[in-house]
Amino acid sequence: MPKHCLSLICSPEIVEKLLDALLTAVPDQVFTSTPTFSHGTPHGRLSGAEQVMGRGAAVQIQLILDQEQLSSTLETVRLRFKGTGLCFWASELSVEGVVE
Repeated sequence: MPKHCLSLICSPEIVEKLLDALLTAVPDQVFTSTPTFSHGTPHGRLSGAEQVMGRGAAVQIQLILDQEQLSSTLETVRLRFKGTGLCFWASELSVEGVVE
């Protein structure tokens, strides 16, 4: 069964709650979180300064999941973070591994 890389883009205001939810939903998974900027965010979600700059502060979280974990994680995210503007996408992996 192929694995997927799930990318989540969220506002800094919800990142701690999202990280807590992910740590509970997939406790055995290693994942990353990185401060970033989002572009194309609806203006109602941007501060005045962000509207002028054309980008908003965000956090990108990436997880490697099998299909079952991907489905259950997305269900959790949709239920717990409805209305937050959280964006996501998933891509099938062609390769993964650990260099030891």
